[in-house]
Amino acid sequence: MKRVSVLMGGPSAEREVSLSSGTNCAAALKEAGYKVATIDVGRDVPALIKAIKAQKPDVIFNALHGRWGEDGNIQGILNFIGIPYTHSGLMASAIAMDKPVAKRLFADAGLRCPKGVLLHKSEVLRGDPLPRPYVVKPANEGSSVGVQIITESSNARPFDGIEWPYGEYVLCEEFIQGRELTVGVMGDRAMAVTELRIDGGFYDYAHKYTDGLTLHLCPAPLREDIAAEAMRMALAAHQMLGCRGVTRCDFRYDNTKGDDLSKLYLLEINTQPGMTALSLVPEQAKHLGMSYPELVSWMVEHAACDA
Repeated sequence: MKRVSVLMGGPSAEREVSLSSGTNCAAALKEAGYKVATIDVGRDVPALIKAIKAQKPDVIFNALHGRWGEDGNIQGILNFIGIPYTHSGLMASAIAMDKPVAKRLFADAGLRCPKGVLLHKSEVLRGDPLPRPYVVKPANEGSSVGVQIITESSNARPFDGIEWPYGEYVLCEEFIQGRELTVGVMGDRAMAVTELRIDGGFYDYAHKYTDGLTLHLCPAPLREDIAAEAMRMALAAHQMLGCRGVTRCDFRYDNTKGDDLSKLYLLEINTQPGMTALSLVPEQAKHLGMSYPELVSWMVEHAACDA
């Protein structure tokens, strides 16, 4: 029986999401027949290494989200120990988490992204860096943590009156009107396109993790060529960064003036997609006829180590 240690929690802004993902994954792995143990990861690296070695896992299931668990740091530790782990390796994880760098690489590969600029937060507070509406977001966070849309009618400036704990630099992007789409990638194939319908606002942290706020349509009701292009772009992004295992790409599709392939924009790639009860990759796997235990089993059996 293969032994699997599930890493969960962590010190990032997405700790609670990671605990939910890890709990679900651990239960599903036990159902699938693995010997499973969990580790609530903190900042004490020697203690983490000691805990992993004490459990003697054959594979690490990385259910961490956000900084530290998704940006190459934990991957480097696991490479050093030499234990296979799920999801992408160090380099792909680090690049995907650095949104400005990933955007430049996507653009070089011909993948359409919203126009944007990386600025010091003091520059953003001096005045609008882009025509409104535009989006401000941390350069290296996930789950829409810290994301704001600055609308034409808003009197406020970005992060006016609130603390900005996400570093000195801010990524500002043009806001793309239209529909919110997401595509999971599993190994060498795109899974499906899901449309996320929201009653006001955008697909922020609350909409991602609060039941009933967002309608998931899988497969998305799209023209066939639009859906195929979203899946092509997601797989291309996954392969270009050298990702492995499961990833998920988020898109905006501006169909406000009719259907047009040139209005499909890649927002970002997530190398550690959520695995909660409301998460999108398990839904797409179910659409393909794959149960949750089968999905996490596939991830364990395709685990690897850069070392």
